[in-house]
Amino acid sequence: MTDSIEVKRVGKRERLATAAARIFHEQGVEKTTIADIARAADVPVGNVYYYYKTKDQLVQAAIGAHALGMRNVVAELERYEDPADRLKGLIRLWIGRSDLAARFGCPTGTLATELDKRGDGLDRELAVVLRALITWVRAQFAAMGRPDAAELSMALIASYQGISLLTNTFRDPELMIVEGRRLEKWIDSLAA
Repeated sequence: MTDSIEVKRVGKRERLATAAARIFHEQGVEKTTIADIARAADVPVGNVYYYYKTKDQLVQAAIGAHALGMRNVVAELERYEDPADRLKGLIRLWIGRSDLAARFGCPTGTLATELDKRGDGLDRELAVVLRALITWVRAQFAAMGRPDAAELSMALIASYQGISLLTNTFRDPELMIVEGRRLEKWIDSLAA
């Protein structure tokens, strides 16, 4: 979580998008009010409507915040020279968020599940974000010389989504930590 000084420097539109992503993750889209998001973003409720006319626009903004967050993560991971190290860095990031997963599940996965039930197409917008991560993971496996990069990328993301669900269901962050260690060993075995 960012500190309040850093949050104040970001514009209201960005604060609202980031807050929407966080509050939707914690409470779900249906239970979240625009007032909840305004409070979390430290923006007066009346000002929200200047930037976002509807709750669906805030959902779209939250999807954009997910995309931005993913791009930032990928940019950080690209600093590693070795693609196996990039993948293990991603896994360590997931492990570092195991407490959050235990409380609320995967931010993107839980939002995808909730949006799928709505039938308004926003789930497809979120799928684009998740597809970008899968594509990046696939590129890492391909850079490792793996001809089965597409299958491996799906296996890695599916493993994370599955362990996020179990971690949340049992409220046990240790499950994600153990699975993360297993995945790191798996990556090492594929790089050998």
